[in-house]
Amino acid sequence: MSSELLDALTLLEKEKGISRDVIIDAIEAALVSAYKRNFNQAQNVRVDLHLGSGTMRVFARKEVVDEVFDPRLEISIEDARKHNPNYQIEDIVELEVTPKDFGRIAAQTAKQVVTQRVREAERGIIYSEFIDREEDIMTGIVQRQDSKFIYVSLGKIEAILPANEQMPNEQYKPHDRIKVFITKVEKTTKGPQIFVSRTHPGLLKRLFEIEVPEIYDGTVEIKSVAREAGDRSKISVHADNEEVDPVGSCVGPKGTRVQAVVNELKGEKIDIVKWSQDPVVFVANSLSPSKVLDVIVKEEEKATTVIVPDYQLSLAIGKRGQNARLAAKLTGWKIDIKSETEARESGIYPREETLLNYEDNDFANEDFDLSDDME
Repeated sequence: MSSELLDALTLLEKEKGISRDVIIDAIEAALVSAYKRNFNQAQNVRVDLHLGSGTMRVFARKEVVDEVFDPRLEISIEDARKHNPNYQIEDIVELEVTPKDFGRIAAQTAKQVVTQRVREAERGIIYSEFIDREEDIMTGIVQRQDSKFIYVSLGKIEAILPANEQMPNEQYKPHDRIKVFITKVEKTTKGPQIFVSRTHPGLLKRLFEIEVPEIYDGTVEIKSVAREAGDRSKISVHADNEEVDPVGSCVGPKGTRVQAVVNELKGEKIDIVKWSQDPVVFVANSLSPSKVLDVIVKEEEKATTVIVPDYQLSLAIGKRGQNARLAAKLTGWKIDIKSETEARESGIYPREETLLNYEDNDFANEDFDLSDDME
């Protein structure tokens, strides 16, 4: 038994990174509990585990006293000096009390402790690995599903994809390979719990980082993301280097880069707009693919009134208000859209200080597959 235990401890130390001393201490503590439980003993004991010889010895620890009140915990000075004449009051005497059949119980207990420690170590390793991957993207394989969750294998562990994090336009089947965004990693009594999403805006951002080298290396930055998963999204991008076209970088040659993201998201439409520190320009860009005549900014209310050509009004608002809603999420500004005729009748357009001119307006935006957005 000693050689098997020794081999097991060596393997654990190498493969799981668990210190041999830590496991030995845990085994000795478990053996103390096993001794008290199996032999109905309440005294203070210590277990000495000797790996070399394979012996396990139990010692009762008793305090040397003048008068014994509890023989399980105390020993008289006279009896103590029978073992060693040098004992003094308050010394601790250790007397071996190893039961004859303790070896069988000890072996079983040691096995249980080692198994438990291995399980704990594996859980700790998995938790440490995945806690660093929160807000990151991984490829998983759909395993199964129930009424609440879809379970996605991430290799060492199954992640949970809740119903509200699933794309409404997707059907998930066993063995499907999907990319997921890790939203949360929790440590529970049953081990790490990984929660993932297919609808989180972070998934869209990470997909572009994978497909666009300029984003990965920091040349182009994604400033904000607005997403209605499975239907349509908008992202704003910026490059400090004026010679770099951030929108073109994301679109890629013949749209190959954005197409790869669209394919992964099962046809979700994506508008890529150029970010600007100027809210007039940024709000106008965010309403892509519609054209904008003017943007009136109310700084104190963080609100804007946007004037668009009459024939562009429905496009600017979008189906069920989606385009305007996403633009507001993307920019962080409230957006009220008015047609040119309505704006003229109310006297707010044209303004002398109008900053945008429809004829000359050349906002740097790209939209992908928006052919059916006109109402």
